[in-house]
Amino acid sequence: MKGLRIVVLLFLFITSCTDKQDFGQYDDLTITPTYETSIFYVKAQESIINRVVGLSFFSQNFNFDAFEEKFFADRVLDGVITYELENTTSKDIEVSIEFLDEDNNVLDIEFFQMSPAPTAILIREVAYGTTGKSLDVLRNTSNIRLSARNLGDNSSTSNLPDAAIILRSAGKFRLRLK
Repeated sequence: MKGLRIVVLLFLFITSCTDKQDFGQYDDLTITPTYETSIFYVKAQESIINRVVGLSFFSQNFNFDAFEEKFFADRVLDGVITYELENTTSKDIEVSIEFLDEDNNVLDIEFFQMSPAPTAILIREVAYGTTGKSLDVLRNTSNIRLSARNLGDNSSTSNLPDAAIILRSAGKFRLRLK
């Protein structure tokens, strides 16, 4: 009798705790992780800036196909690029960052102007997506052109140690994985 009672209880437990499984929930699942990455870091010391004749002391194109990659371009929902510009030199400076497509057409420009030291670090966040600039800028960027100009002279020197211009950038992007 005791064995029959255990079998009946086990049968009731198994049948009362099971529902028909709904595997269609996967179709309703949304996965949107946020990815963060450094984009570039450039430092130009004042002693080098003073040696360059003319206004432009730095100009370089960086190959940047990361935004064009199909995985990113097809899934990016929005993003923010953060720029930090620090000037501890005795120079007025001007920096431009151009986003270029594979044919070197300019898709977008970020422009910065900064007074000589002492100044606070300039921080700018640029949004892309529904609350900012077009995502097509990111999707079609193949190169980034960074240019910096000395609007001051070539002889003054800052009294701060290791005087330099430092530009950092990082991106934070939301992607739809499913």
